[in-house]
Amino acid sequence: QVQLVESGGDLVQPGESLRLSCAASGYRFESFSMIWMRQAPGKGPEWVSGIDKTGSRTTYGDPVRGRFTISRDNTKNTMYLQMNSLRTEDTAMYYCGKAKTDAGFLQKVSDYDFSGQGTQVTVSS
Repeated sequence: QVQLVESGGDLVQPGESLRLSCAASGYRFESFSMIWMRQAPGKGPEWVSGIDKTGSRTTYGDPVRGRFTISRDNTKNTMYLQMNSLRTEDTAMYYCGKAKTDAGFLQKVSDYDFSGQGTQVTVSS
């Protein structure tokens, strides 16, 4: 079955960096677009960043554009999120998601399945 395992979250100070990883298994990783989504306490899911199946197209939410970089390594079945210049408002649980279909680069959180436990990012001084 599909497994997504997020890692790399931590407690950091504002301005610091983190790199999140998402290890995928149980399906053809290279055939599906992927996203990072985050959810802070009391808030709904928020699109952070997405990447198409080849890694050639990426999208970012306005709050993170210019600070975060998404990438993937299809030889390792792994997706990454490099987060720089972290802010307190980036504090959230971060989840990686797999597109529900292989029909292109999907652009809504609801187009993705999230089966992992997430990784907690806390930015605080």
